[in-house]
Amino acid sequence: MSASGWIGVDLDGTLAKYNGWNNGEIGEPVPLMVKRVRGWIVEGVIVKIFTARVSIEEDRDLVVEKIQDWTQKHIGERLEVTNQKDYSMVELWDDRAIQVIPNKGIRVDGLR
Repeated sequence: MSASGWIGVDLDGTLAKYNGWNNGEIGEPVPLMVKRVRGWIVEGVIVKIFTARVSIEEDRDLVVEKIQDWTQKHIGERLEVTNQKDYSMVELWDDRAIQVIPNKGIRVDGLR
């Protein structure tokens, strides 16, 4: 992976357990994903939390702080939080994503 590349990890349902909104509280960590993220960090990979929670501008700073408090507690460092992709993002881990073959629109899993 390029030194400038980063991996996006969705928060709710991917890195943290999600069972509904629950007043914006962040769920307990998903152990396998926390282990995976910690491993990437040890390897020198940039990991960013990729979440729609920061899409409302007026709440953004408070929400970012809450998420970074969570990542500090469960991952050991305050990760960057974003809701925007850029050309340096090399992967996105998300419980809602459907992967398609680039430039084809065909699902990788072969379903329609």
